[in-house]
Amino acid sequence: MKRKLLQILLWLGAMSVFTAIAMGTWMIIWGGSQSTESLKWLQFIQTTATFLLPPILCAWLWDEEHKPFRWLRMDVPVQWQNILLAVVIMVCAVPGINLLADLNSRVELPKSLEFIEQILKSQEEAAAALTERFLQADTIGGLLINIGLMALLPALSEELSFRGTLQQIIYKDQSGKEQSTKVHLAIWITAFIFSAIHMQFYGFVPRMLLGAIFGYVFVWSGSLWVPITMHFVNNGLAVLVYYLMGESENTKNIADTLGAGDTWYLGVFSILITSLGLLIFYRRTHKQ
Repeated sequence: MKRKLLQILLWLGAMSVFTAIAMGTWMIIWGGSQSTESLKWLQFIQTTATFLLPPILCAWLWDEEHKPFRWLRMDVPVQWQNILLAVVIMVCAVPGINLLADLNSRVELPKSLEFIEQILKSQEEAAAALTERFLQADTIGGLLINIGLMALLPALSEELSFRGTLQQIIYKDQSGKEQSTKVHLAIWITAFIFSAIHMQFYGFVPRMLLGAIFGYVFVWSGSLWVPITMHFVNNGLAVLVYYLMGESENTKNIADTLGAGDTWYLGVFSILITSLGLLIFYRRTHKQ
């Protein structure tokens, strides 16, 4: 337990130091500008400093031969069939995610907590507005930048931090071996923190379930590249759909609500298909 606590403290300490340096650098160069370009640079620098660099540094220190990607399970080969299956699962899960997000958004706090509910809704609206500013792109170059900034970088860095680092710290023993009795606990604790850190209450449940899916496919496959791929597909689809839909609000709404509202049955079917896909993935990797 002492070793786990020290590892977590080192990881959090590295995150704090790198984040402070990143924020200072951004303030010096852009002076706190709220332009879209400046905020995109802030997103890039902060994500890199907070979630990408700390796990690599910590894994380098923790590995006996200073091979960080071995400790993070990024050197484990994955069959292309498993990667393809993971991609299909993620695509099929979209309507189900929309259904769960819709149900989550209907949650109402008691009257005594109405002021908290207003704050949460204001945060959601502000986050949505900022995301829409980031997603606006009129060229292929702009699309590629958005895919890199909002899909590839978050997928890589967040999986390094949460599944690669935190989840492994929780379920590994002193010798670095997995403790099967702690795997489920580690997956769900990590998924909870992963969702909470995004500070979006009305998307908490679907994001936590996504985190759990990423955690399980990581354990089953033994490779961090599988959840990284699924995370990238999930984010990348949103970026691509927004670009293809252009400025049409109706088509954007269709993409965001497919599986919810009047099309709830698609969401239910999506959840069933996703569950079946995960079962097939588990059996494939278990045999291997």
